[in-house]
Amino acid sequence: MSSIYSLCLDRFEIRKVLIIAPLRVARDTWPSEIKKWDHLKGLSYSVAVGTEKERIDALMKRATLYIINRENIDWLVNKSGVPFDFDMVVVDELSSFKSYGAKRFKSLLKVRPKVKRIVGLTGTPSTNGLMDLWAEFRILDLGQRLGRYITHYRNAYFTPDKRNGQIIFSYKPMAGAEEKIYNQISDITISMKSSDYLKMPECIMNEVDVYLNEKEWSIYSKFRDEMVASLGEEEIDAANAAVLSGKLLQMANGAVYDGENKAHVIHERKLDALEDLIEGTNGKPVLVAYWYKHDLERIQKRFPVRQLKSSKDIEEWNEGEIPVAVIHPASAGHGLNLQSGGSTLIWFGLTWSLELYQQTNARLYRQGQNDTVVIHHIIARDTIDENVMAALSKKEKTQATLIEAVKAKLEVSR
Repeated sequence: MSSIYSLCLDRFEIRKVLIIAPLRVARDTWPSEIKKWDHLKGLSYSVAVGTEKERIDALMKRATLYIINRENIDWLVNKSGVPFDFDMVVVDELSSFKSYGAKRFKSLLKVRPKVKRIVGLTGTPSTNGLMDLWAEFRILDLGQRLGRYITHYRNAYFTPDKRNGQIIFSYKPMAGAEEKIYNQISDITISMKSSDYLKMPECIMNEVDVYLNEKEWSIYSKFRDEMVASLGEEEIDAANAAVLSGKLLQMANGAVYDGENKAHVIHERKLDALEDLIEGTNGKPVLVAYWYKHDLERIQKRFPVRQLKSSKDIEEWNEGEIPVAVIHPASAGHGLNLQSGGSTLIWFGLTWSLELYQQTNARLYRQGQNDTVVIHHIIARDTIDENVMAALSKKEKTQATLIEAVKAKLEVSR
């Protein structure tokens, strides 16, 4: 933010800046951060979210910074009628542009040559491996470092992995490819871990085990092995491995949807564990991450909780007025500042997405957090929960390697 201020108001190199961010970050976080710091006074901004009229009115206002949510980039470029005359773009959460087939990627790439300066921010550059990097850097440097075409990038650094005849399902890096990729992007990439440059409190990761009883385990294991289970008069089935994975995760959490989208409760092991964890905080605020709608419904039925959705919810959480809050990782995954409201996060249900997992954790463990952060994971033992935790750990190691490779070598006063 200070760099933008300097470029715009001290050095006069930049006239108009577009900030692209997730909706809640665009609506709440960027404005609150600008207001928070005295040294940013004079940096005018306009938030272009809401209805089409509200967005157009915001874009037509006289300001230095224009803040828009990433879902509206295609609209801005192709449908709004507003000239794209920004000479600087900041993409908050660059990883949300990792899909080169998405409209947002194609739209931003279309106007990228008009932009004099561009900055991409993300804490999760390669959540699903190094293949994610191509689209992100294609936006940043127009293909100078990793190539203009995904096929060239793939052929240069990867080899087919899982396949069925001529159909290739996945790729794996060639020997030495990781180092070559890191070297290619290192000149325009800087990695700064908050824990390296700020005095951060301790972050404690904890796994809380729960165990299914014989009846519950019978339902789970039968479904896992046969992809079908009988729950009373209802029969639950899985059409393929992806559906099976989702159903098993639901079962591990305590309920599962049938074909009519009706939830059938199997156990309350995680709810019991959640109750113990909430009681164990002795009144300190708790943030609970859930994944499925039936998770939320069962949590709401058992506990007096508040779902964080609106700006008011977030404000009251940060003021310590909400004892137990619940949030979905897809909503909490990027940019929200929740560190002022509490320091305990409980994962009721897990996600395969390393990006959402890490970003949700970072809502509490971030600059401005003064207390020890405790992140609990409620794990149903001998279930798919264990596989998810192992996968998250494995992906994190790959991503940590990337971050370490391009880490900023700055002298820090300790």
